[in-house]
Amino acid sequence: MSSNLKQSNESEINKGIDKKGLMKFLIPSLFGVFIFLFPVFIGGTFNIPLGIITEFIIVLLADLLPAIVTYVILISGLFTLITTLFKPKVILNSNLLNSLFNVSIFWTVTRILGTAFAFMTFYNVGFNLINSEVTGQVMFGLLTSLIVWFLVASYLMPYLINFGAMEFIGTLLRGVIRPLFTLPGRSAIDLLASWVGNVNVGVVITREQHRDGFYTGREAAAIATCFSTVSLPFCLVIAGMLDINHMFLPLYLTICIAGVVSAVIVPRIPPLSKIPDTYTKENTYSENIPEGLSKFRWGLDQAIKRAKNAGSLKNQIKQGTDVFLGIIFVLMPQVMAIGTIALIIAEFTSVFEIISKPMVPILQLLQIPEAAEAAPATIVGFIDMFIPAVLATGIDAEITRFVIAALSLVQIIYLTEMGTLLIISKIPVGVGRLFLIFMERTLISLPIIALIAHIIY
Repeated sequence: MSSNLKQSNESEINKGIDKKGLMKFLIPSLFGVFIFLFPVFIGGTFNIPLGIITEFIIVLLADLLPAIVTYVILISGLFTLITTLFKPKVILNSNLLNSLFNVSIFWTVTRILGTAFAFMTFYNVGFNLINSEVTGQVMFGLLTSLIVWFLVASYLMPYLINFGAMEFIGTLLRGVIRPLFTLPGRSAIDLLASWVGNVNVGVVITREQHRDGFYTGREAAAIATCFSTVSLPFCLVIAGMLDINHMFLPLYLTICIAGVVSAVIVPRIPPLSKIPDTYTKENTYSENIPEGLSKFRWGLDQAIKRAKNAGSLKNQIKQGTDVFLGIIFVLMPQVMAIGTIALIIAEFTSVFEIISKPMVPILQLLQIPEAAEAAPATIVGFIDMFIPAVLATGIDAEITRFVIAALSLVQIIYLTEMGTLLIISKIPVGVGRLFLIFMERTLISLPIIALIAHIIY
């Protein structure tokens, strides 16, 4: 066995670089990295090409998107109900249709609720509790932009993950990423895409890598809950809402520091540390470098091997279509249902005021002014990332608004979008684990944010 391995390693060392394979790795991978990671300064702020394309389409289709969202959700709810009641063979015998519409009773009910909520909101009928500007309208607004984000990302994502970029960078950065975050080196590009791009796109990339056997359950859960941060433009929006635009640079630096510290600690403690390191399927990718090969050469060989197995343009389009259909027919009705219910709880009940009371003495200990008024904003971010900023707009102390802004952007786990996307994926996290991770990120990052805020102010 060792003799065979040695011969294999010698073969790797002695063989030349496959120039055709090299080009198949470089061209699509550089395109994918450019689309998902390259910063572009436009409109007075930094964005990425993916964001620019998406925002252009959103503006172009602004009048049509509400109707598109409504009827996509209707199709999902109707076909799910038909599948549950009648079990038609045309759906059950199709791998794609079966995966989209053959779900449990719980998710069937959730999709029907999402369909009802979407219609009430789109046509402005029914209960005001559901279609009000602080519940259903909020969710509907999110979905009209999300559907475009997912459309663009689904068809461009294969160029980032299928042509060797993750294998190449992963081999080079394994010695940094593994000891720092307990994650494989190949996650480096995923971490960057999740950090600088759209939070939901980051989760989808992680979900696809987990499904294909490149991440264990623990690794996928750690990446999705610790690195899928909100985009830079959204950080600017929150800063504007809380009237701290003039403090944006120190605010974003604070977010980065607290976010990295949280990402180092949280994967090492329960519940993330207790998730089994098991794969959904086996693959031949390895970051272990054979004796006699440099990191660069081994990474290049692995990248070329991956690129040569990526398939044709038709394969990439099929993968993009499957991902996009899975998101719009599975995610959208469920996000509409869960998000609207969560916002109703947050806006029309005192649940978060009650559960946030233990945060008052913590904020007082950290010498944060108006602690009682700020406490609910430290917890309600679990429902939606906008609500903490909405609650904090009435706070007078700028230092407190700064702390709430930074904290809400570091917490990153919220049910209206990212949390629901995780729950319906095969990544092993449920609502309970997500809330525990949310609280861990809150308790770890809050003292860091408070310390920096006191230094600044």
